[in-house]
Amino acid sequence: MAAQTAVIGAGAWGTAVAKVIADKGKEVVIWSLEEDNRDDINLRHENSRYLPGVKLPENLTATSDIIEAASGREYIILAVPSLYLLQTVKQILMTPSIREGETAIAVITKGFISTDKGPRLILETLEDYLPGFYRQSLVYIAGPSHAEEVSRGKITGLIAASENAKNSIRFRDLLKSKGLFVFSSFDVKGVQVAAAAKNVIAIAFGILDAIKTLGEDSTFGSANLFGDGTESLLLAAGLNEIQSLGMAMGATHPETFTSISGIGDLDVTCRSVFGRNRRFGKEIIEKKILEPFRNIDDLIARITELGYLPEGVAAAKHVKVFAEKHRLKIPISVGLYQILNRETEPIDFLGNFLNGLGH
Repeated sequence: MAAQTAVIGAGAWGTAVAKVIADKGKEVVIWSLEEDNRDDINLRHENSRYLPGVKLPENLTATSDIIEAASGREYIILAVPSLYLLQTVKQILMTPSIREGETAIAVITKGFISTDKGPRLILETLEDYLPGFYRQSLVYIAGPSHAEEVSRGKITGLIAASENAKNSIRFRDLLKSKGLFVFSSFDVKGVQVAAAAKNVIAIAFGILDAIKTLGEDSTFGSANLFGDGTESLLLAAGLNEIQSLGMAMGATHPETFTSISGIGDLDVTCRSVFGRNRRFGKEIIEKKILEPFRNIDDLIARITELGYLPEGVAAAKHVKVFAEKHRLKIPISVGLYQILNRETEPIDFLGNFLNGLGH
């Protein structure tokens, strides 16, 4: 029996979502760019590169032929990192089932897309390339989740946001399981902004966490002043920035930012040991990971050298553009951009931010 569902992107999150669907007894095919990763999934039933230690069901198979993966599916879930998402979608535009609008499409990628018109939200960008059937019918899925937990059945909640209520419900039913709760939302823009911008705050959180751990280390003179309360202060101020950005960019429901797609996703991304963006922030301090890079553009161009992909790096560059466009005061996000662009040092950024709160 042909697979009903294809997941385009065999990273940790794409693999975890594919496993959830396959565990319900459905045939699922996942597209992997790397052939060795494809073989690992097909022969050993494990994605040891991106999701080690998780046994995958035999009805989850992999292919490195993207046309084969996308053709004739009832559902496609796009899970490619934002830096590569648009070029990947362009490869499947002419498959008959997509050309005729027969395939329902959802996106689980978090971030913005860089275009000739500047950074844009993911769904509005894809709508410009996909056939007209898909306008206002794509589904965006996000929420406080980690592949390492979802793939092991840990209870998790997600939001399926779409202007098309029927499609939101279709993907909600496709994904929901004993360990995965999925809720519908019409606030497509708000959920997308929250999912992308929280990664920026999480890098800043990781920086603070690393400096706090150092305590009275002589390199960071007043680091012993930072504690758990300081982290909560940063998290709350970061949420305010995300909400300001989201409302400026067309979010329709303020409660989006106090729900699981807002504060929920921000909290888990900042505090979980699985968070790549938090890890990256910590390694800025602990491993001086920024030293080989001249600026943020150099970092983005060579980001594969890190060995993992913190989506908040590209998002920081895009958020700064949005902040200037909408004349927003979002000092954490802009300050993080300045750190990544090698304009300021982390301890100076934290000092300036905290001093600014008192005035």
